[in-house]
Amino acid sequence: MRRFVALWVAVALLVAGAGCGLGSGSEQAGDGVALRVTRDFGQRLLSSERRERVREDQTVMRLLRSTSDVETRYGGNFVQEIDGIAGDGAGGTEDWFYYVNGLLADRGAAEYELSPGDVVQWDYRYWRGAMDVRTIVGAFPEPFLHGLEGKRLPTRVECEDTESDPCESVKQTLRDAGVPATGAARGAAGTQNVARVVVGRWESTRELVSAQVLEDDPGASGVFARYEATGQELELLDERGDVARTAGPETGLIAALRPTDEELLWVVTGGDDEGLRRAAEAFDAATLRDAFAVAAGPDGAEHLPLAKTP
Repeated sequence: MRRFVALWVAVALLVAGAGCGLGSGSEQAGDGVALRVTRDFGQRLLSSERRERVREDQTVMRLLRSTSDVETRYGGNFVQEIDGIAGDGAGGTEDWFYYVNGLLADRGAAEYELSPGDVVQWDYRYWRGAMDVRTIVGAFPEPFLHGLEGKRLPTRVECEDTESDPCESVKQTLRDAGVPATGAARGAAGTQNVARVVVGRWESTRELVSAQVLEDDPGASGVFARYEATGQELELLDERGDVARTAGPETGLIAALRPTDEELLWVVTGGDDEGLRRAAEAFDAATLRDAFAVAAGPDGAEHLPLAKTP
């Protein structure tokens, strides 16, 4: 009987350990992990948790289950419901997506093992306007600080004017966050396996082939904003990809792009000097938190997409 009780207690402790999200592996050195649950493209924060330690076999699913009621499908690899908010299924238009350090995950949550410093964001959103939003700005200073899967990419700030105030402001923000960033002129060679932050007016930035996608629909760019042909007006879109409002050149834009699996490109831009200045001022963790992209206008910063039109 004593052996049976001891075994029952051991099993209970093991289950409790799995439920708390710590896993059974040894603790990894370094920072802990953060978990945020949002909806509507990060517009509404539903919950936020932090674990000061992460174990070697800790997964995204284990972390989520430690804080939320979760229902899964397809053998436990697909999250169907979090705390009573359920995806529509195959014929619907809204579902859960998750990002690690601002990048859309490429595997099931039960298979993604976490690294120290990771920021996980689950977002429940409408996906018909853009199924493939590959990267977002809401985990800043990630992925620059801790990188991807524990490997930090070199960060390079490319500026239209390397001595301009917006350029210096962006570089200083990265340094203050602990990110060692090098400077370069816009369009410097070597774009693979480098995290690039391009700072400049759209007239200059659009010369980069990888940035030109910001003149297309969000289905192509993953960004719910679009520069029109002259590069002066910025169309701010709703979740369906329709124009909610058109902003002038004095409105800035901060957006993240992933042209290929080996490239990561952030754009800090504006239609004119004032728009660029506003974008550079909005380049900080508090403004970017949980956002998919940010427009910085005369009345302040707004997360994109904007509220859907009637």
